[in-house]
Amino acid sequence: MEILAVFTPLITFLLTGLFGRQMGDRAAQLITCTGMFIAAFASLVLFFDVIMESDPRTIALAHWITAGDFSIEWALRVDQLAVVMMCVINIISACVHVYSIGYMSHDPCRARFMSYLSLFTFAMLMLVTADNLLQLFFGWEGVGLASYLLIGFWNEKASANAAAIKAFVVNRIGDFGLALGTMAAFFVFGSIQFDAIFNNVADHAGDSFVFLGHAFPALNLICILLFIGACGKSAQLGLHTWLPDAMEGPTPVSALIHAATMVTAGVFLVARFSPVFEYAPLARDVVCITGALTAFVAATIALTQFDIKRVIAYSTMSQLGYMFFALGVSAYNAALFHLMTHAFFKALLFLSAGSVIHALSGEQDMRKMGGIAKLIPFTHVLMWIGSLALAGIPFLSGYYSKDIIIEAAFSAHSGPGLFAFLMGSAAAFMTAFYSWRLIFLVFYGQPRADHHVMEHIHESPPIMLSPLVVLATGAIFCGALFYEPFVAGDYNEPEVLASAEPDIEIEREVEAPVVEEVPDESVWNYRAFLDETTRAHPENDSLEAAHHVPEWVKLEPFILSLAGIALAWVVYIRRRGLAEKIAASVGPLYRLSLNKWYFDELYDRAVTRNALRLGRLFSTTGDRKLIDRLGPDGTAALSRRTGALLSRFQTGYMYHYALVMITGLLGLISWFIYKIGL
Repeated sequence: MEILAVFTPLITFLLTGLFGRQMGDRAAQLITCTGMFIAAFASLVLFFDVIMESDPRTIALAHWITAGDFSIEWALRVDQLAVVMMCVINIISACVHVYSIGYMSHDPCRARFMSYLSLFTFAMLMLVTADNLLQLFFGWEGVGLASYLLIGFWNEKASANAAAIKAFVVNRIGDFGLALGTMAAFFVFGSIQFDAIFNNVADHAGDSFVFLGHAFPALNLICILLFIGACGKSAQLGLHTWLPDAMEGPTPVSALIHAATMVTAGVFLVARFSPVFEYAPLARDVVCITGALTAFVAATIALTQFDIKRVIAYSTMSQLGYMFFALGVSAYNAALFHLMTHAFFKALLFLSAGSVIHALSGEQDMRKMGGIAKLIPFTHVLMWIGSLALAGIPFLSGYYSKDIIIEAAFSAHSGPGLFAFLMGSAAAFMTAFYSWRLIFLVFYGQPRADHHVMEHIHESPPIMLSPLVVLATGAIFCGALFYEPFVAGDYNEPEVLASAEPDIEIEREVEAPVVEEVPDESVWNYRAFLDETTRAHPENDSLEAAHHVPEWVKLEPFILSLAGIALAWVVYIRRRGLAEKIAASVGPLYRLSLNKWYFDELYDRAVTRNALRLGRLFSTTGDRKLIDRLGPDGTAALSRRTGALLSRFQTGYMYHYALVMITGLLGLISWFIYKIGL
C-alpha cells in the first residue's frame, strides 16, 4: 500500500508527460484521475493500518548515497504524522484532478496540466514520507519545481511567467536556510537521519557553535535555519510575497498548492522536528512571534483586496500564521489539526471561487460581480459552507481547530504566547469580516457585471461540482470527527519524546485497563494519532492547559467572528457606500492595506534594484571587461595581432624568407650558447 500511495502519481506523471500527445487529453485525464483515486484509497488503508492498528514502520527502498562512513538509504517513513499528511494530500489532490477536467476543458494543453498536477503530488508525498533530511530536501525542491511549472502554466501571459519566477526565487531563499540547517544538524548529530537526530537530541541540548568569538546554542540555530526554510514554502511574513502573485496560475493550482500541499510543507517540517524544537526555546519563540505577525498582517491585507482569489490567498497566509504560532507554543497537534481542517475548507473556497470565475467568463474582480446568488445557487451554498468553516462558526471544522489554537496560545502563559493570542483574536475578527465581504460583494446586491456576461452566467458542470461536495463534507464533519483524536486525549500519562521504541509504547497502551473499558472507540484517542511523532515536553505542553482556560477565552473567537460578520453585513448590505467613507476616513491605513503593506515596493527598492545593479556591475565590469578581456577575448585578440604581425612576412620574396630563417637560426644558436654557459 505504501508504494501505491506514494508512487502512483509518479507513474501517471511519466505516462502522461511522455505520451500525453499520443494518448490524447481524455486518456491523460482518465489515467491521472484514476491514479489519484488509487493513491487516495491506499492512503486511507494506511490510515487504518498505521493509526487505528498502531503499526508505524519505515520501509527501505534502496541504498542511495554511500561516502565513507556516511550512508543514506532511500526509505519511506510511514508513521502517524506521515499518514495524516498523505491522506490530506491525496484526497485533496484527487478532488483537484477531477475538478480540473471541467475547469480546463477549453485549454489546449490539458494533458500537460494533468501531468504537472501528478508530479506536484508525488513530490509532496516524497517530502512527507522522507526518513532523512536529504530525502526531505529532494521532495522540497521537487515541490518547488512543480509549483514553478504550475504557476506559470499559462506561459503566454507575462504576468504568469513573472509570478512563477518570483515564487521560485523567493523560495530559494528559504531553501538556503533549510540546506544550512541540514548541514548544521549533520555537524552536531553526525547524521541527517531522523531517528538518529531525535533519539540523541537531549544529549546535545547544551552544544554550541562558536563563530567570531561568540557561542550560539546549536539546537536553537538548527531550528531557526530549518524555520527559515519553512517560511519560504509556507509564506510566512518576509518570504510571503510570492503567494498572492501565484494566483496567476489556474484556479485548480491555487487550490492544490495553497490549501493542502505546498504551503503546509513548512508546518510539516517544524512538526516533524518537534523533538528538537522542544529543546530550542528561542527558536520556538521566533516561530510563535512570526506566525502571530503573519496571521495579523495577512488578515489586514485581505480586508481591502478585490481579486477574489487574492482574498482567499491572503486568508491562506493568515491561517498558516495560526498553525505556526501553535507550533511555537508547542501545540503541535493543534497545528496539524488545523492543517487538516484548513485543507478541506480552503480547497473548497478556492474551487468555489473557480466556479464563480467560470460562471462569469473569467472575471476575478469582485467589484464587477454581485447579484448572482440565484444564478449559481449550488456554488453559493458551497461558498457559504467554506466561509462558515473559515470563520470558525460552531460545529464546522474551523471552529474546532482554530479555537483550540487560540486557547493554546493563551494557556502558554508566556510573552510570545500572549502576543499570539492577541494577534490571533484580532485576525479572527478580520477573517470573518473579509470572508463575508467576499460573500456579499460576489453574490448579493445589484449585478455589476457586464450585461453580456450576466446573460451567460450558468452553474458549473457536475464534474466540477462533485469534488466540491466531497470538500464541503470534510469542511462540515472532519472537525468534530477528529477533534478528540488530535487534541482532546489523555495528557496525564508519562511521556517520551520521539521514543526509539514506538511499538513498545503502543503495545503498553493497548494492554492498559482504560482501553479495555472502552471497546471499539478505544483507538480513537490522542495517543493513537500523533503521540510518537509530535509530542510536547510536559513543561511546554500548552495543549493540556488549553482545555482549562477561562470560559471567556473559549467564547471570544466565536463572539469576534459574529461581530465581524455583522460588521460586514452593515457595511456591504445594510448601508452600501459606507465602505468608501471608511476608506476615505482612514486613508493612510487603507492605502497600507490595499498596497499590501508595501512589501513588494520595499523589496524592489532595497533588494531587487540593488541586485540588478550588482548583476550589471558583475556582467559589464567583472565579466566582460575583466574576465573576458583577460581570458578568452584577450587570448583571441593576442592571437589575431600575432597572426597579423607574422602575416607581414608572407610577401612572396625569397630574400624575406631567407632573412627570417637566418634570424631564427641566430636566435636558436644564441639560446643554446646561453644555456650551456659558453
